[in-house]
Amino acid sequence: MDLLRNRRKQAVSTEPSVEPSLDVTSLPSLSGSASPPEPWEEVDISSSDYARRRRELMEMMVDLRSMGADALIALPCVVVIGGQSAGKSSLVEAVSGINVPRDSGTCTRCPMECNMSSHATSWSCTITLRIGFDSNGLDLQKPTNVRFGPKITDRSEFEVWLRRAQAAILNPNAPSSTFHTKTIEELRNIKNTLKFSRNVVCVSIEDPDATDLSFYDLPGLIQNEEAEMVTLVKCLAEYYIEKKNTIILTTIPMSDDMENQQSMSLARAADPNGERTIGVLTKPDTLGTGAINQRRKWVEIIEGCSEEHTLTHGFYCVRLPDDAERAQRLSRAESQRRAAEYFDTTSPWKDVIHRHRFGIPGFVSDISQLLIRMIEKALPRLREDVDALLAKCAKDIDELPPPLENDPQIEVLGRVNTFCDDFKSFANGSHEDKRLAQRNRALYAIFKRDIRGTAPDFRPFNEPEDYVSLDDTEENMTLTERDPGVKVMGIYDIRKVIQEAIGWELPNNVPYQAKANLIAQFTKLWVAPSERCFVGVNKVLDQVIDTLISTHFGRFKVLEEYFGNLIRIQVDICKARAQDAVKTALELETTTPHYTQNTHYLQTLRDKWLAYYKTVRSRPFMYRAPIRHIGEAKGPMASRPGSPSLFEVHPVPDVECDEARNECSPLTMSGRKRNGVASKGRTKPSSEKPNSEKPNSDWSYPVQLETPEAIALRALAEAGYAGLRVSDLARLLPPDSFEEELVVMADVRAYYHVAYKRIIDHIPFTIEHALHHALAKQLSQSLLTSLLTDAASGPSFSERMKELVSEDASIAQKRLMLSTRKERLLNIRQRLVTFSNGI
Repeated sequence: MDLLRNRRKQAVSTEPSVEPSLDVTSLPSLSGSASPPEPWEEVDISSSDYARRRRELMEMMVDLRSMGADALIALPCVVVIGGQSAGKSSLVEAVSGINVPRDSGTCTRCPMECNMSSHATSWSCTITLRIGFDSNGLDLQKPTNVRFGPKITDRSEFEVWLRRAQAAILNPNAPSSTFHTKTIEELRNIKNTLKFSRNVVCVSIEDPDATDLSFYDLPGLIQNEEAEMVTLVKCLAEYYIEKKNTIILTTIPMSDDMENQQSMSLARAADPNGERTIGVLTKPDTLGTGAINQRRKWVEIIEGCSEEHTLTHGFYCVRLPDDAERAQRLSRAESQRRAAEYFDTTSPWKDVIHRHRFGIPGFVSDISQLLIRMIEKALPRLREDVDALLAKCAKDIDELPPPLENDPQIEVLGRVNTFCDDFKSFANGSHEDKRLAQRNRALYAIFKRDIRGTAPDFRPFNEPEDYVSLDDTEENMTLTERDPGVKVMGIYDIRKVIQEAIGWELPNNVPYQAKANLIAQFTKLWVAPSERCFVGVNKVLDQVIDTLISTHFGRFKVLEEYFGNLIRIQVDICKARAQDAVKTALELETTTPHYTQNTHYLQTLRDKWLAYYKTVRSRPFMYRAPIRHIGEAKGPMASRPGSPSLFEVHPVPDVECDEARNECSPLTMSGRKRNGVASKGRTKPSSEKPNSEKPNSDWSYPVQLETPEAIALRALAEAGYAGLRVSDLARLLPPDSFEEELVVMADVRAYYHVAYKRIIDHIPFTIEHALHHALAKQLSQSLLTSLLTDAASGPSFSERMKELVSEDASIAQKRLMLSTRKERLLNIRQRLVTFSNGI
């Protein structure tokens, strides 16, 4: 012991003090660290400020880990890893003063947390099981700490109790107390439920000869086992050493090359710069006297001269008891004396300057100091991390729907009424969300366009395909989207319809059936646009209903499903009724009689269209469809002659006139509007053929003259026929042999416009009233009736209401998890604050 004390005093006297730094990566290397007075220096450090501070820090870390803080924040800790036969178990025994199980193969199958305290007058030990994971390795909401067995005061009993605790961890389905009386032989024969576990056996040692220290001992890394077991052990080691506040102690046998050590590979992966890794070299006495190169290499590594193997906190070399010495049950002091004697008398170790790098006392003291400095520097950050986690936890709790506080009956009825009121405001357009009204208006506009596209395409010519469509008496509009079911009908097509409808009518009487047949041709096309409009409105309604159901009932999944089904049933009922109403509205237009009381509008339109058709027939050359050449653009406007400019000259084609049919007229071109542009140029018939390549040079340039129509109206006014319009001039045209056909065209076209204006309003009104407003009106009563009927059929109305507003299991589980987490964080924060206030 004198030799050991002298070595330790020499090391302390030559080492300068070190100021604490910010974190483990900035802490100074332990090669120059100062150790506080140790017991063998004849100083009672148990009463010193340093010892008190160290003890309190260690106790706080133990408390935080027992609260499960290490699963939430990165607590500073020391982790021991190493492969089988690397001397890891012997190192743990030498540091802790306890005997750990030793069997062939893999013995340790769960982490062991060892907490050593020197604040005691005699040796004692307690074992606790910390259960923080389920059998599948998933985090539990709150870890539990189970005291395992009595307080141990006899060192020789520790090993069997540790085996029992490990067996209890590996068999979570059995009560831990059932393992208290198991013998070592019985424990070896147990078929464990789990091969490995992340739950921890916590060992708290009180030893007056110990140094205050806390560390994790992990199962030894293996290679010659089942692939699953190899992976489990490796993943467990990676889980512990990846944290930035972890000091990695990797045991390396000097009997093997460092490159072959899996523990060093894992440490490099987790700590590439070697800032928190410490190498512990074991078994130096296995190097024979002839292994000169190997010894020199290890000396370079210990002295920090190796370029290949450099760590910020360096390497330590320890000699641990062999099997024979363990059999002698040597005391800790005797083992350390023998090791010190070995390093002081054996080359090349005796010649190394840094003596504190050899032996367990210097190693444990330095590691303890490093851990204490890490804890001190981490405390402010730990408090910040806990506060941040608490804030996030509170935010997550606030985002959850609050627990039900109202009476279940009030809650259910209130949500039903609110839902019905909201839908009613959607239907009448008073809700702030205008989705239903705006999207339906857009659908109704499309419906209107589609109905307009069914207008009859009457062209009062023998060959109607050779002429443009006549879509407006004022020629201000051209239909760009015409229903494909509309037929182009010329003057002979109308005559054929009339002839097919003749029954016993007197001469000069056009059959009513002829007009009815022509009306049916466009009204039957209204069915498809109406159905498309109705389907679109239904889709919008479904989306709005789904949104409202989720908004008002989504908090309670049972309630959402229950009322969702009831509401959708009512929606389907109203859809069916509305569909019938739409069919009825269509039948009013698609079946006889074809009737209107808006006779003034009908007569006005009839006169306009009749005059227009007569005018068009009097000047067919102006309405001929342009001849399409190869490559000429096709489209809605391509079928209509170009809009003449204000003074554009139109050469009159030389066409043969059929006076009997009055197909052609010698009248000159009149002023007209084409697509909204006035044409006032006066033209003169040309003697050239229509296909002449060279126009008459006398009419090559526009001349601004008064239109013939204007001249005619002025002359008639001077003759006393004032107040006439251009459309009235058609009455002055000579009789037409197709007068009857033109009248039928005008009558049918006029009736189309009357019916068109009815249908584009009638269908939307029918849908709105038969669907949306009917649903809004009956929804509340039907839902409450169904609810009361259902509740009355059960054993208890209040129980049924309670069942409907039962919280979703996932939300309840999440709230419980967050509440438990918050409680843990508050306890952790309280422990940190208590420690800070006690400084």
